Amino acid sequence: MRILLFTGKGGVGKSTVAAGTAALAAARGHRTLVLSTDAAHSLADAFGHAVGSDPTPVADNLFVQQVDAQLRFEQSWAEIQHYLLSVLDVAGVDPVAAEELTVIPGAEEVLALLELRLHALSDEWDVIVVDCAPTAETLRLLALPEALGWYMQRVLPVERRVVKALKPVLQKATGVPMPGDGVFDAVERLHAELDEVRSLLSGPNASVRLVMTPENVVLAEARRSYTTLSLYGYRVDGVVANRVFPADGADDWRAGWVMAQDDVLAQVEQSFAGLPVWRSVYRPGEPVGVEALAALATEVYGEDDPLAPPRGEGPFRVTRTTSGALLHLSLPFVSRAEVDLARNGDELVVTVGSYRRLLTLPAGLARHRVAGARVDEGELRVRFQENERAEEALT
Repeated sequence: MRILLFTGKGGVGKSTVAAGTAALAAARGHRTLVLSTDAAHSLADAFGHAVGSDPTPVADNLFVQQVDAQLRFEQSWAEIQHYLLSVLDVAGVDPVAAEELTVIPGAEEVLALLELRLHALSDEWDVIVVDCAPTAETLRLLALPEALGWYMQRVLPVERRVVKALKPVLQKATGVPMPGDGVFDAVERLHAELDEVRSLLSGPNASVRLVMTPENVVLAEARRSYTTLSLYGYRVDGVVANRVFPADGADDWRAGWVMAQDDVLAQVEQSFAGLPVWRSVYRPGEPVGVEALAALATEVYGEDDPLAPPRGEGPFRVTRTTSGALLHLSLPFVSRAEVDLARNGDELVVTVGSYRRLLTLPAGLARHRVAGARVDEGELRVRFQENERAEEALT
């Protein structure tokens, strides 16, 4: 099964490109599902077809789904929400306001990922296309499973033991109900499901495709997205440059745009060297409907296979050396000055700008010491040695 995620700055046409790719996959005989993690669902508009909360057929082999966040929220969050409501009730919060306060920010996007997990495990689909939220929300969402994992391993077990031991005392002293085992179990179940999602999306059959328009501001965000997705271990397998002005028959006004876009497109080719850069011309009308979307995708990909598996070993790998091992983490467009590296027990803490990843080391590396590290050719390389006197340094 192939999983494709499309993201990009808001307004660049990622939903249209995602829908077109799905329509093309279905036209070639693949049983295809396309769903959205974007709270502002637009897939129904792109296909010109009513879409429900369950997979809705819109053409042969093609199904579209806009996740019913309220239903999924009740299924995955009910136990936790019930506890939070009881706490807010004791605090005297109005029930209507309390209901709003217990809805976690980004819940729709998270629950759409859990829906993706169910579909991936069902073996009903050959291709799943995901129309993601705009870039910033997508990056936060994809970082969530690993961040929650840190909390689950270190904080939750302690909290659970303390609450179990002191529950009568704490509840009497504070007047606030303490969470029971059902609440902790619900949090652990949510984490386990999100962890499965991360394994799926960072695996060899899944990749992210960046959609952009040929503008300097959009290119800068696409570059940052590529860096951050690589930091968290997700593969980027290509870039779609959308709304490119055709050069033929351009008047003076459009000729100016063509020149400006050509400059940006040259930078795109340099920035994403090694990745395919597909182009979609600016059309006089918006493609709506299965046939129009499939035609767009056919033009965009040309003779390339839009479902080809991503190339290479992925952004994270470990190679053995005579004295230990070398950890490789792809960080395109990053200089040495932008990377902060620290060792914390069995974890390597990698910080790039405002993003931080707690990278749990494989058992074989956890027993080694960091002997040094450097950023070279868009890759962070960390040397590990068995020598106990190895110096932990970022050189």
